[in-house]
Amino acid sequence: MRGKAEIEDIGGGKSAIIISELPYQVNKALLVAKIADLVKEKKIEGISDLRDESDRRGIRVYVELKRDAKPKQVLNNLYKHTALQTTFPVNMVALVDNTPQTCSLKLILEEYVKHRHDVVRRRSEFELKEARAREHILEGLKIAVDHIDEVIAIIKKSAHADEAKNKLMTRFKLSDLQATAILDMQLRRLAALERQKIEDELAMIRETINYLEDLLAHPEKILRVVKDELARLKEKYGDNRKTKVFKSKVGEFSDEQLIPNEKAIITMSQSGYIKRVPRSTFKMQERGGKGVIGMSTKEEDTIDQLVTASTHDNMLFITDRGRVYQVRVWDIPEGSRQSKGQAVVNLINIESGERVTSVLAYSLKKDEQKEHGVKYILMATKNGTVKKSKLTEYENIRRSGIVAIKLEAGSPKGEAGDELAWAKLTSGSDDILLVTHEGKSIRFKEDEVRPTARDTMGVRGVLLGKEDFVVSVDIINQENKGADFLTIMEKGIGKKTAIRDFPKQRRGGQGVKVAVVKDKTGKVVVSQIVPDECESVILTSTKGQVVKLPITSVPRLGRATSGVILMRFTDKSDTIAAATCLTK
Repeated sequence: MRGKAEIEDIGGGKSAIIISELPYQVNKALLVAKIADLVKEKKIEGISDLRDESDRRGIRVYVELKRDAKPKQVLNNLYKHTALQTTFPVNMVALVDNTPQTCSLKLILEEYVKHRHDVVRRRSEFELKEARAREHILEGLKIAVDHIDEVIAIIKKSAHADEAKNKLMTRFKLSDLQATAILDMQLRRLAALERQKIEDELAMIRETINYLEDLLAHPEKILRVVKDELARLKEKYGDNRKTKVFKSKVGEFSDEQLIPNEKAIITMSQSGYIKRVPRSTFKMQERGGKGVIGMSTKEEDTIDQLVTASTHDNMLFITDRGRVYQVRVWDIPEGSRQSKGQAVVNLINIESGERVTSVLAYSLKKDEQKEHGVKYILMATKNGTVKKSKLTEYENIRRSGIVAIKLEAGSPKGEAGDELAWAKLTSGSDDILLVTHEGKSIRFKEDEVRPTARDTMGVRGVLLGKEDFVVSVDIINQENKGADFLTIMEKGIGKKTAIRDFPKQRRGGQGVKVAVVKDKTGKVVVSQIVPDECESVILTSTKGQVVKLPITSVPRLGRATSGVILMRFTDKSDTIAAATCLTK
């Protein structure tokens, strides 16, 4: 049993938990003292004040929370650690066929239905017996009123009642009960309306007899009567439940229950500072606006990653050294719109000099993975190598991370080695679209990349120029093949292009233009498929500027175009760092 508690906004960015009902036999004073002890022992954090405001109007325990507390998490911890949620035992021993038995809830319901079935059957048998008896009497009365003159004459000529009864039985072939009923009949029953009443009642009784005989002959119809009677009881006496039913045992709280599943935006800077903010943090603006400050950064730092996810999702961090680390989204600290966030090294054990280049969020629920067709992780390196592995190989990642891909090492001449830069979830039968910094793109079938183990090298996805590198990897499937492809350049220029405009090619070629790259546009920084449910796009600059605009304000143009201004910068030296689509 769980007490009634509601979370209220008390202003100033703070919330309070108001407890208005307690479980049966729970002492309010002991509960308040227990909460105070838990706060003192720091077993429950986030509570700033605790008051008992109960009066003659009812129970009211006021639990004020700190500004940075998570109300739902605090409330679930109160359920977990106090008597605000408790059990109440019920003796389920009952006589089943005259034998004492401990019953399950299912057995109790089954026996109740059997009992109601017997009650309705025996009641129907009794009503049928009574109806047949009444029919018998009414048939005699009808005979009497149909031959009333002769009946009256027989009665008048009889010396006493017994003689009259015998004569009536002999003349009209009546039973003893029918003859007695005729003799007991009042004179007013001889009126025309009264005679009609007898005929109507007889017809109604016969209908009742037919119904009851049919009911007793079909047990499934008796069950329907039981159901209808229960429905009428519910309609007459039913009211709203005073308790709620939860599918869990007392004290058993998973992290999912302690933390609400909410949509969030994950932002990470190039130097490794990460934070999580609610989707509602950013308001919609018009295209070409300057936006707001979305993250405080150091002068030399820039925004690098922007991902939308749910707090219950799993987040994979892919590093430039080809390793993968894992955390749950709720483990990422929540920050304000302007806060810098927390260093990612506090979440994952990356090595010195190792840098997160891509983050990937997905649901751990198998049915959701199946619904979205998720089977593989496809990775691409900065130098255009692609590699595919099964998602199941990344389910249990140790804290120190695991190898995701074997990278090409640097040359003795000082040339830099390859870096793992991108990762996407695939179904195994999708198309892959790679986009490069210089504005090239190549689309090829996923089955050209066979799945391999984690610690293997990939194959060539795109042939790059000397200064070029891959900036994005996207997956084209049956759901989004008719969608648009968003391309954004360094200087805030962007556009949408229909995916059908990108021709299918063989893996390893140079590809075709994704956009016309000029000095005034800068090179391609962000490119991604626009999902059907996308309603807006959020752009972040290297200086921490953020703008959120409706996706409908971004025009659809061909591949051989540059685009329009999506964002203007306060600092002329600023450039686009990251962007992502926000779904409804």
